[in-house]
Amino acid sequence: MTERFVSDTLNRADAEFDLTLRPGRFADFIGQEKIRERLELSVAAAKGRGDVMDHVLLCGPPGLGKTTMAYIIGAAMGSNVKATSGPILAKPADLAGMLTNLEKGDVLFIDEIHRIQKSVEEYLYSAMEDFAIDIVLDQGARARSVRLTIPKFTLVGATTRSGLLSAPMRSRFGMTNRLDYYTPAELARVVVRSARILNVDIEPGGADEIAARARGTPRIANNLLRWVRDYAQIRAGNRITAEVADQALAMLDVDAHGLDEMDKRILRCIIEKFDGGPVGINTIAVSVGEEPGTLEEVYEPYLIQQGLLARTPQGRTATPAACRLLELPLPPAFRDPAAHHARRPAAPASPGVQGELL
Repeated sequence: MTERFVSDTLNRADAEFDLTLRPGRFADFIGQEKIRERLELSVAAAKGRGDVMDHVLLCGPPGLGKTTMAYIIGAAMGSNVKATSGPILAKPADLAGMLTNLEKGDVLFIDEIHRIQKSVEEYLYSAMEDFAIDIVLDQGARARSVRLTIPKFTLVGATTRSGLLSAPMRSRFGMTNRLDYYTPAELARVVVRSARILNVDIEPGGADEIAARARGTPRIANNLLRWVRDYAQIRAGNRITAEVADQALAMLDVDAHGLDEMDKRILRCIIEKFDGGPVGINTIAVSVGEEPGTLEEVYEPYLIQQGLLARTPQGRTATPAACRLLELPLPPAFRDPAAHHARRPAAPASPGVQGELL
């Protein structure tokens, strides 16, 4: 019983840490200056009119602060935030239940909004524009439509795949903001703030070391900080220096460039097994023992951003920079580009061209 009580207590403490690391005000939010300024202005204008804020769409890779920004908007407006997720809203009744329970000025936050079912999305149009929803009562010949007025609210949608949003849905947002990756200097400020909240001493060099390996993402920076905090607590007197951070992250197999063991396995697979590519994503997935979707959404974006991997019509290709980083010899195809192009299979001719040749 005692062990279970201690475990439950630690789990609750970690959950509290997750909440406290999220800034609750625009002034505490680090980075994304232009977006923060636009949202602050919009909130101030809406409050000055005594009206609700216009609908907001937040786009960008995961971990950059879209959820945090939604809650900050709610706090700045002095409103409640009702949160849900696109995949949860499977049918119009699910959305109707949430909309009818809103109060005037509330913020409805829908994460992964691009995954909403088409029928639910169309149901949301009238709610966003007219603040009303149509409910069908009875069935068959007795069916009739009843329009219900709902309180004016602000919809904040978050998506990592803005291209999957339909044009009608995207056009109904009054403001669209795309969050970009953070610079190492901005991430270092995030790490220093989080370390202060977690009550751990950190030197500037330690913060810089963590920030440099965080892939431009505050969520990853905070996750790395928690691990380095544990390492420093046991082995370094609860103080994080550059050397301590380097040793702690080495235990996680996170190198100075932010690459982990799977990143290197992917690059080595392409370079050593397939002469640098091109090779299909499914072949790589089988070789490294990972799902193709995970490779595309989790690992490839950072490798491409760092210039270590390229997507081509023929498949994935490693770059000479990847060979230098892993200290591997350049494949023959990289040393002789002409031979590399010669070994590519010719693209099949279209049916129309074949007909003309015949």
